[in-house]
Amino acid sequence: MTMKARHIYIAATLAAVAMLNTSCEKVSPQGVLMAGTAVEDRVEMSYKYYRENNMEQKFDYDLEDFTKDGYSFLVGADSHITTDLGRMNEMFQIGLDNDDLFFCHLGDIADTKPDYYINLQNCLSEAKVKYVEKYYTFDEETHEYYRKGAQIPLPKEYRDIQFPFFPVVGNHDLTHNGWALWSNIFGSSFYEFEVAVGVDDNGKLICDHFIFLDTASGTLGKLQVDLIEQGVLDGKNYYNYRYTFVFSHTNIFLPQHMQFASTFPREEAYFLLKQFDKWEASIVFCGHVHKWDEQVFNGVYFLTLDSMSERNSPEPGDYLVRVNIDKDGILDIEKVHMSYVAPKK
Repeated sequence: MTMKARHIYIAATLAAVAMLNTSCEKVSPQGVLMAGTAVEDRVEMSYKYYRENNMEQKFDYDLEDFTKDGYSFLVGADSHITTDLGRMNEMFQIGLDNDDLFFCHLGDIADTKPDYYINLQNCLSEAKVKYVEKYYTFDEETHEYYRKGAQIPLPKEYRDIQFPFFPVVGNHDLTHNGWALWSNIFGSSFYEFEVAVGVDDNGKLICDHFIFLDTASGTLGKLQVDLIEQGVLDGKNYYNYRYTFVFSHTNIFLPQHMQFASTFPREEAYFLLKQFDKWEASIVFCGHVHKWDEQVFNGVYFLTLDSMSERNSPEPGDYLVRVNIDKDGILDIEKVHMSYVAPKK
């Protein structure tokens, strides 16, 4: 396949609202506090904000020919940030050193506390500085930034350059009304985007599809199910999809056993399995259980990542996953080693 450069599009599906709408706390059957703001409230706020503001987000790349030779992206999970940012800093540095196009995270980014989210925000800010220094040139006369290597560089202000980090929300991100903290940084808990990789014979964009679900409460909730059934995450009318990748915090299967092991109601679990088939999902990424696992069910590859947290996984190990897609569209997955060890107190 000849892959022509195009922009990365973040579909105008859902946006965020950084506000607090307190609901009841939910406790899982295992006794784990799961969320302070219910999934119905989170999805409703995100979708209502999108509709009322007619807000369209696009990934900030001026890609031009940046995907013609293929691309890669990096996935981590369950970093549980408190005061030590070593592993998150390492993830970003690994991605920058490898020229990964973007980063994804499978939830439980931080253990809910304002100080921890301040630490996380500082970590993201520092990573953005390195990202901009590597991929952008600053014009001293116009005081604007231009993407290096772009055929038609578009001027941008620093604040308009988006650091390419795409998370799903996890149960630990939401405890004690943490939705206000999480959404203030990341926005929507339910969204998608496309990476354009070529054009078919009819002039229609060929894209890879990335879908991020809000599964932090162990349930999709009625509204999220309704929106999925209405096709808000399905852009097949506009694009030809090559690969579809789905990101969820809560796992579907118990590691090493082909049986349901999440907090999803049985009906929702079956709904998701059917939906993955409908989306023709290539890989479904999950976190939550802090246990590596890979399984194939109904032609879909399910990949559950171990925790990258230095507290949960203190020794160096393969805690990240890189997805490589070459210029011919051949997909390859590799484990990525992390070497950071927290200093002894």
